[in-house]
Amino acid sequence: MTWTAPHIERRPQPQAAGEREMLQGWLDWHRDTLLANCAGLTAEQLARRSAEPSTLTLLGLVRHLTDVERAWFRQRFARERLHSHYITEENLDSDFDDVDPAEAESVFAVFREEIAACDAAVADRGLDEAFSTTRGHDLNLRWIYAHMIEEYARHNGHADLLRERIDGAAGY
Repeated sequence: MTWTAPHIERRPQPQAAGEREMLQGWLDWHRDTLLANCAGLTAEQLARRSAEPSTLTLLGLVRHLTDVERAWFRQRFARERLHSHYITEENLDSDFDDVDPAEAESVFAVFREEIAACDAAVADRGLDEAFSTTRGHDLNLRWIYAHMIEEYARHNGHADLLRERIDGAAGY
């Protein structure tokens, strides 16, 4: 039996809500949108470079956003000592470059696990809680939420195009 990316029911876009609920709601909506762009595709389709000469793939985007979530919420903000799932010091683009269709199902599982861990890491933390980056920038949790929404929005545009090139489905 061939594995395919599962269907996802996207949570609704947030409407009238407080700041924290609005930020979390938009981030969740964009997370769901990425998965919706992958739904129903086989592992081979997810690993296909469908917009050459770009090396982007849907599977690579899932891997990339897994590591970006981990880096911002857990490694930088929560100061957890963790390695990246896919990015290596030898190849900073390995999240995009080293995709293997045989790993697609586990990549999706790791993505969902990482999101849950990221949400848990910041659940009781305030949006104004600040931290310093290794480059000496003082940022806060609010900044991370805004950045992650921007990161997903940009990459969801890529995912829309990749999906359309694979099977003609309009983006989500």
